[in-house]
Amino acid sequence: MSGESKGRPSLASEHSPRVFRLKASTGKVYHAHLVLQRARRLEDVVMALLVCPAHTLALRGILATGALAAALAGSGCIEMVGADLGKYVERDEKHFSVAGKPDVTLSTFDGSIEIRPWDRPDVQVVVEKRGRDKDDVAAIEVNATQTGDHVEVTVTEPKNRGAGGFDIHFNNFRSAKLIVSLPASSDVAARSGDGSIDIERVTGRMQLRSGDGSIRGRRLGGDVTAHTGDGAIKLDGVNGALDVDTGDGSITVAGRLTSVRARSGDGSVTVRAEPGSAPGGDWDIVTGDGSVTLEVPDGFGAELDAHTGDGGIHMQDITLSNVSGTIGKHTVRGRLGSGGPALRVRTGDGSITLRQSLSAERGEP
Repeated sequence: MSGESKGRPSLASEHSPRVFRLKASTGKVYHAHLVLQRARRLEDVVMALLVCPAHTLALRGILATGALAAALAGSGCIEMVGADLGKYVERDEKHFSVAGKPDVTLSTFDGSIEIRPWDRPDVQVVVEKRGRDKDDVAAIEVNATQTGDHVEVTVTEPKNRGAGGFDIHFNNFRSAKLIVSLPASSDVAARSGDGSIDIERVTGRMQLRSGDGSIRGRRLGGDVTAHTGDGAIKLDGVNGALDVDTGDGSITVAGRLTSVRARSGDGSVTVRAEPGSAPGGDWDIVTGDGSVTLEVPDGFGAELDAHTGDGGIHMQDITLSNVSGTIGKHTVRGRLGSGGPALRVRTGDGSITLRQSLSAERGEP
């Protein structure tokens, strides 16, 4: 099965993959996968060519934008030859029968992961492998194992080590998307090296990790751990404890929460504790740069410790006792309700808003 990509991208366009032909001084032609975002030096391109003796290579680490890309193109060193070479697609289906609650581990080197419940006593994993052609896709390796109710599917691509110890991923236009169907009551560990993760209507322990991609979940019953190196995290209708962090992106979480650890290196953080939430442990909400909004239900008890490096602290329909600090200034400490676990809120640069949540808002159907 195959699909066609449409349109020819602009060389100056940001945030989208491009394929270029690099002409070395020796006259050899190299292919490199350049991602047009966040400017890097021309020397990075030259060094990449020097460390790899291969005729064809794919470099994810070289980044260029606007002026740099235009300058390289104008110099005659780069000739654009195409885009989106991962147009050849094959599907590989794996089926596993389970007797009890499944414990499912999923991993792909590059591609999104979608997880949905169904009413069958088995787990199905569809691997959608994508590449330039049949041989390219055939190099993608799918390793599927089952021990009792534990199911593991790992998808990898071949890689080689170049001069100087660099890992060089040849023909790096491959990806592998995982489409997963499993019983609603399942434990899940899902990891993508570069891709989004989307999960809904699952009850169990969930561990979600992406090297570079968003993470989204809806109607999740159980404790959730989510990490992405670069991307937003949005979790709606969670019933349990949350431990989430992103290196660069916003965080939005909501549900009947027992404990929350939410950290963003650069992005806003919104936590909505719906009626029925009761702290069962300390809460820690931190962003390096961005606003923080926290909604808690009536009767919520905790010991608040809020601080912003540059911004104000605002209370809406919230009563604090044993207050130290001045509301509206940079630091406020006080007791919510009858007190309880620690509620620590921090932002390096942004406002903090604490208000009462009025009603439970469920995630999307």
